[in-house]
Formats: sequence, structure tokens, C-alpha cells
Amino acid sequence: QVQLVESGGGLVQAGGSLRLSCAASGTIFRLNVMAWHRQAPGKQREMVAAITSDGTTNYADSVKGRFTISRDNAKNMVNLQMNSLKPEDTAVYYCAAVQGVRRYWGQGTQVTVSS
Repeated sequence: QVQLVESGGGLVQAGGSLRLSCAASGTIFRLNVMAWHRQAPGKQREMVAAITSDGTTNYADSVKGRFTISRDNAKNMVNLQMNSLKPEDTAVYYCAAVQGVRRYWGQGTQVTVSS
């Protein structure tokens, strides 16, 4: 089992920045992919950014150029730097990790961007 704990959410004005962090613990062999997803009220959960163990990244079109994902393999952590935040970025942000054939989820952290 892998446990994921997110931190860093909160309330910010449009144009501001936030940094989310996620720490993985438990029985970890190799976390192939670590990612951030988000779910806004009334909408489906969507992938925001993902990073593989060798550092390859992938971003949703809506956040390209504004968000940066990074990971520390030694510490089993993944971060999401969010700049130029928009009200439409408001959502619960979830950390996800893939190990083998299993995907694990964190409990989520709220990000609210006021206009």
C-alpha cells in the first residue's frame, strides 16, 4: 500500500501563485508516474500534470505555461507550482501515483482562486 498526503492548498487571488506538495509513504518500490488531478464542482476529475520517474512531463492544455510539476525521487515527493492562477483553476486537487498496475490517490486539497 502507498499513502499520499497533499499539502499547500488555500485561497488566493487571481494572478497569484500556490505550491502544492505530495508526500508518498508506505510500501514503495518504484513510483512510475506521479501526477496531479483536479475536480471542480459538477465536473469530472481531470489530469492537470504528470511526471514519470525519469522526469518526462505532461500537462493539460489549460495549464501549460502556468503550472510546473516536479518530483524528488529520493524523498518520494511531487510538487506542483501554480502561477498566474485563474478562477477556473478552483478545484480540489488530488495527488496520484502509479506503482506497478495500481494507482493510488491522496485525500485532496482545496484550491480556491478569487476574482
